[in-house]
Amino acid sequence: MAAIGHALALAGAMTWEILWALILGFALSAVVQAVVRKSTIVNLLGDDRPRTLTVAAGLGAASSSCSYAAVALARSLFRKGANFTAAMAFEIGSTNLVVELGILMALLMGWQFTVAEFIGGPVMIVLVALMFRFFVRERVLRAAREQAEKGVAGSMEGHAAMDMSVSREGSFWRRLGSGEGFTSVAHVFVMEWAAILRDLVIGLLIAGAVAAWVPESFWRSFFLTDHPVWSAVWGPVVGPVVALLSFVCSIGNVPLAAVLWNGGISFGGVVAFIFADLLILPILNIYRKYYGMKMTLVVFGTFYLAMVLAGYVVELLFGVGGLVPEQRSARVLEASVSWNYTTWLNIAFLLLAAVLLVRFLRTGGRPMLKMMGGAPSEEHQH
Repeated sequence: MAAIGHALALAGAMTWEILWALILGFALSAVVQAVVRKSTIVNLLGDDRPRTLTVAAGLGAASSSCSYAAVALARSLFRKGANFTAAMAFEIGSTNLVVELGILMALLMGWQFTVAEFIGGPVMIVLVALMFRFFVRERVLRAAREQAEKGVAGSMEGHAAMDMSVSREGSFWRRLGSGEGFTSVAHVFVMEWAAILRDLVIGLLIAGAVAAWVPESFWRSFFLTDHPVWSAVWGPVVGPVVALLSFVCSIGNVPLAAVLWNGGISFGGVVAFIFADLLILPILNIYRKYYGMKMTLVVFGTFYLAMVLAGYVVELLFGVGGLVPEQRSARVLEASVSWNYTTWLNIAFLLLAAVLLVRFLRTGGRPMLKMMGGAPSEEHQH
């Protein structure tokens, strides 16, 4: 019981440490999503040219989602005519280039990891696009589209189909400052929290358990910490494998990444681990339902290789630049609840979350929660 209590205490302390940052990140994301209409996105993703992929990644980052919703939305875009590569770039951007992820990584692990994530993400997208162009045959793509058209349900389908953006015309600030804008922000904010809450709780519990129960000597041996060169080579290779087996995706894998960094995984290995939220076993099964087994194997192979190579690129760039942190001091083991600036920030942002939650409940939000897992063919307009 003492061991379980220790793990829960660490998980609770980590939750308190990152709470205000999560609320801030999702609030900023909600503001963007309130004025970015999903219905216009597909028209911009008709090919796999560099400019289109850049737009896809940017729109994905603006349409911040949990991994399940991002995968469902990418399939929806593909069914409506978007290029498959562009849809995958949107998917990667929607989970790995989002503001809340960057804030959380900076808070728990340091700004270097945030910068590395936003450098490695575009590198991964470029690598995926190149591999798709060379290795994805037309017959495989055609079979994937035929499978996608069947509309087999995955997860978070209803959430992916919802368009909660402001419908009125006008400038950014005019739309955002309207009553409809306030409602849209509240709806997006609460729905995004509802979408990631399960993964976040699981991720914190796993991170707490690993930090409390797995001795540092195991991780140092597993990640070859005493052999710097081999550690740099091994980290990006094994990082996605650990993520794949952890079943944790989206924001939830950041606390575990912090534990792994303290345990000895390489800098590039952390980045590859974070990217692998799109390759956990439940999502691989959803790919199979969406696109068929052949395309699932293609996506798995290209994504995995791109993650590993992006990890190497980040390791090399930051190593040459002397930016890899020398101290493994992610705020996990020493996290604790105390009356400091974190407490004041948590109180302030919890009040903001309460205001948005009340607005959500008073403007028809409850039925939206029930539709989160709706059929993939449904279109839920705000």
